[in-house]
Amino acid sequence: MSTPNSETEFVALLDEHQNIIHKICRLYTNNEVEHEDLFQEISIQLWRSYGRFEGKSKFSTWMYRVGLNTAITLYRKEKKRLNTQPLNDQFTAIAQEEYNAQVDEQMAWLYQKIKDFSEIDKALVLLYLEDKRYDEIAETLGISAGNARVKMNRIKERLKKMLG
Repeated sequence: MSTPNSETEFVALLDEHQNIIHKICRLYTNNEVEHEDLFQEISIQLWRSYGRFEGKSKFSTWMYRVGLNTAITLYRKEKKRLNTQPLNDQFTAIAQEEYNAQVDEQMAWLYQKIKDFSEIDKALVLLYLEDKRYDEIAETLGISAGNARVKMNRIKERLKKMLG
């Protein structure tokens, strides 16, 4: 079981890096209710695995990996509604940063297009847009850096054709 200190540390890290979860939710959900449910489920999975986080990678890299794996697993099972567990008061106190629905037109177009991509390609684009290096992307997704680079180049070509 975790100690109160590790719980406080986890909540602070989750609060600091919550935009990572919001970005994943935005990419893998279609409405605010699904977004909130997935945010909660990812937060739960992060907490459950926090005791096994060894610090061999950056916290944000580990957070992407857990978050993306959670989203991909849930949507591979083709669940329309996520079964979530209630969080205790300390977790629900984390402030949600609002996403502006009127985001830059190009980003809105891009997100719309990548929603149709495979789960792994969505995750790859998200990490690429976060300016992650290919070795970080590879570590997060469990693929080689070369594979990540090739896949990203193919995605770029696909998007250029869509703009066409």
